[in-house]
This record gives sequence, C-alpha cells and structure tokens, in this order.
Amino acid sequence: MSKLFPNATPRTRAPFRFDIVGSFLRPEALKQARHQCACGECTPEYAEEITDKAVLDLIAKEKKVGLPNVTDGEFRRTWWHLDFLFHLNNVELRDTETYSTKFQAHMHRPVTLVITDKVEWNKDHPFLADFKRLHEEANGYPIKFTIPAPSMLHLITCVRTAKPELPAVYANDQEKLFADITAAYIEAVKVFYDLGCRTLQLDDTSWGEFCSEEKRALYASQGVDVDTVAKRYVQVLNDIRAAAPEDMALTMHICRGNFRSTWFSSGGYEPVAEILFGGCNIDGFFLEYDSDRAGDFKPLRFIKHQQVVLGLVTSKTGELEDKQAIIDRIKEATQYVDINQLCLSPQCGFASTEEGNVLTEEEQWRKLEFIREIAEEVWGA
Repeated sequence: MSKLFPNATPRTRAPFRFDIVGSFLRPEALKQARHQCACGECTPEYAEEITDKAVLDLIAKEKKVGLPNVTDGEFRRTWWHLDFLFHLNNVELRDTETYSTKFQAHMHRPVTLVITDKVEWNKDHPFLADFKRLHEEANGYPIKFTIPAPSMLHLITCVRTAKPELPAVYANDQEKLFADITAAYIEAVKVFYDLGCRTLQLDDTSWGEFCSEEKRALYASQGVDVDTVAKRYVQVLNDIRAAAPEDMALTMHICRGNFRSTWFSSGGYEPVAEILFGGCNIDGFFLEYDSDRAGDFKPLRFIKHQQVVLGLVTSKTGELEDKQAIIDRIKEATQYVDINQLCLSPQCGFASTEEGNVLTEEEQWRKLEFIREIAEEVWGA
C-alpha cells in the first residue's frame, strides 16, 4: 500500500503505472552500421545483424530497469511515423522543398507523404516482420508495439498542406479516405493481434497541433474546420477500438513534436479535451506534461474510463527533475482523475527519429530508474 496515496494500487494491464512511450537512443554501433549500409560500405544483412544485437541488448536493459513491458526502441525505423505510413498500399514517401512542420531548432529532413490511389493495408508490410522479431527477442516477456495513429496520414496529406492533392478516388470525397484509412488500420490491428500483439500504441501529433492556437488559426485560414476534423479522427479511433479484441490494450501518445530535443507546437489540451478525452474510447492516453507548453490538468475533467499516463519527466534533456515536485503534480492531477486512473512515463520517446534527443544513454536509463522509483512510492509498483 502506498503511504503517499492510501487508495493507490498497482496495475497489471497496459498502460502500466511505470511505462514508456517507446523509442530509445540508438547505440553508436547501430548508427554506424546503418550509415555504412546507406553508403554501400556494408550489406543489409550485416546491418540487420547489428540491429538484432542492439535490440536484444535494449530488451535486457528494459527488463533490468523494471519495465513491465518492453519495446524494440524503434531501432528498425528511421522515423516514428513515416516508415509505417509509406508502406501502406498506394502511399508514397517523396522529397519536398520544406518539411510540413517547423521545429524550434534543428530542421527535419524535407520529405512528405503522397496518396496515389486507394489506401489499403499492405499484407507484406515490413512492420509485421519487425513485430515477429520483437516477439521472438522478448522471449515471452510482455511487449508493446508502436505505430502512428491513423489521423497522421490524413493530417499530413490533407491538413498541413493548403491545397491537398489527392487522387481521383478521394478528390471530392475525403469521407471515402477516412473509411479506407479506418479499414486499413482495422486489418492491421487484427494481423498484429494474431501475431501475438496485446498492447498497441498509436502515436499522434495531430492533437498537439490542434491544441495550438497558432496552428488552429493557420488551418482555419486554409479552410479547415479543426473541430470537425477532430471529431472525425475520434470516430476513426472508436471504430478501430470497437473492432479490436477486448484483451488488446489500445493506447495513444499525444505529442507536440520530438526531434533532436525540439518541438513544433505548444498549447494546453483544453481546445481538444471534450472532443478527445470525452469522446474517444481507447484504453489510455500518454500525455505530455513536462513543461508549461502542455498547460494545466484542468482538461482532464473530461476523462471517462481511460487511463492517463502523465508524461511529467522530460525525455528532451538528461537533467533529473525534482522527485517531490513530480509527486506533487501527480497529487494535483488527482483533482480531476482518480489516482488509480493515473500512471507515469517520460513525456515522449528518447528518439522519435534515428537522430535521437540531446542526452546520453546513461541519462536515458537514469530517467527511467527515477520514474520507476516514483511509481513504486505512489502506487506500490
């Protein structure tokens, strides 16, 4: 029993009291192997061998730090979102002059997504092989797998661009696009489940953008009704949740950008809280709350049955927060959500792209030890 919160209890289903968003800093050996492979200095098979070794080492470290479920650190990806999306049928990755979002410092490589025809699930999607390998590497230990939320495909192709260029099948019918994206994800969820996935996380920056007054004004000036789009995104998520097996935990991480320790949007959750927290039926939200860019906890009043994983510990810097300050913020959040609907994690992953955030691997693991200690003090696990 927790001395700090007498009613607080451990949790045996994802999301857990001590949890992670998913990505980890790539080891130098892995970065070097991928660079050599890209330059033709080594074979893809050699790079895969180095990657497999890195993932096995990562899993061992995740277990050692006490995580109740492990990930592959997204080591087999370049981007947290694009790798999955451009391997859907009839979605292409293309170079562009400028990236669709502007980070506060380092700029991302300028690429975008283009829909060329009817969006469909790819039965040979490479993430299936990635999941199979992770399943084998975890050797029976609980795992979670991360993919971008379905809204990301629509956001990139239809919202971030002032003049969407869609194929004839969707040119005058975005409702058809939503239906096809939903169908593709429902099929993906089923396949992942059949392969053994019981915890699937949908990563999403659309809500972070919809929290930003600046972004909302920009999109409105381009003819986008942000609230209408947001409600449609929730419906897509609810359709996917309804089709997913009950024993599969489906969660979502909401991000305001995470590239080399920078971000691209700011704003509290109030503009989307009622639509998202009050209307979305997923099992849990991983919410950034590491800085004033995320606002206060008042929007959590719309939370219903969902777990809320408070991202109170930043993944953008290596400096440890004050433990009592974190505990005090958890207590503050209980004004709106019961202590047993709350969990704790880093604010985001440590490497949403292969470049990684600006901190060391040692600092990364110290952050997780710190979060585990707090979770043990608050919930007893």
